Amino acid sequence: MSTDVTVEGAETPALELRPLQIGPVSVWPPIILAPMAGETGSVLRILGKRLGAGLVCTELTSSHGLYYKNRRSFEYLRWTDEEDPISAQIFGAEPEMMAEAARMCCEAGAHLVDINMGCWVPKVAKTGAGASLLKDVRKAAEVMSAVVKASTVPVTIKTRVGWDGCVGSALEMARVAEDVGVAAIAIHGRTAVQGFTGEADWNPIAEAKASVRIPVIGNGDVRTPQDAERMFRETGCDAVMIGRAALGNPWLFREVSAYLLDGKTVPPPTPQERLAITWEHARLLALQEHGTETRETRLPLIARGQLAHYILGLPGSAAARRVMHQVNTLGDVEDLIASLLERCDEPQAVAETADS
Repeated sequence: MSTDVTVEGAETPALELRPLQIGPVSVWPPIILAPMAGETGSVLRILGKRLGAGLVCTELTSSHGLYYKNRRSFEYLRWTDEEDPISAQIFGAEPEMMAEAARMCCEAGAHLVDINMGCWVPKVAKTGAGASLLKDVRKAAEVMSAVVKASTVPVTIKTRVGWDGCVGSALEMARVAEDVGVAAIAIHGRTAVQGFTGEADWNPIAEAKASVRIPVIGNGDVRTPQDAERMFRETGCDAVMIGRAALGNPWLFREVSAYLLDGKTVPPPTPQERLAITWEHARLLALQEHGTETRETRLPLIARGQLAHYILGLPGSAAARRVMHQVNTLGDVEDLIASLLERCDEPQAVAETADS
């Protein structure tokens, strides 16, 4: 399948999109929800798939935790058929543990196993895992090789353009990854030292794409459909990965798909649509946690932060977000949403700014 897309108003040739092919796994459309710690649980993955993401990925899971049968680590390997195809992301610096973790992901039904080689937060990087592997290519090759040999499904990696602009490079990592049998590589356009600051540099993504035969996925500063289109054109990447811009805004996948596939601009969701998805997110969290959705059903603590993303900028959202960070039950969320709906229906309701 391929689609020639002439983006409305564009003077450049039509953008030809093809399914992202990673071994036997075909991803269409080639738009991916990035793995994000504390965010990309099953509920956001379900909503992302419903709204147009071609592939979703679990949040990073500790190979150490899986190896030693930590219950919480195994909870990250829970997903539904609605999320297919799904990639399970693991992190670690010990080849034996990473290999065993990969086997567990395969046994759990993952369609892909992804190695995190881009996480810069100290509790991960200080162990030699995540982005620290950019500083030790030999160790990175050992980890990748062990996972590839242990996995019964294709193995991918997600990394950054380098550690600090001087040490490590995505281009070098892409070449090594291809040599040891990795099936695709996703590259975030910032260094590990940058974290999420500054602007993403897409040039190393283009360099990697021009240098390897395996698929290259572009990531970093894709916030709009136009950004996604530009990422494809400027880097030649095989797919675009969207992360933080999708938080509280899973409609972005629908908007990107419509723009890239049909050249159409989809209007942003109304406040009522946003609140409807806020409720659906809360409801699904309750069902997954307890198997019930009564007003008394208690929500996991992660619900507070996840749900707060959706109401950012709505009338009354500054006060509502403070309340959202204190909700305990599904009934609490229902009452808050009802209050916000009343505010949205007021004749002269004015949306608040994102930083209000």
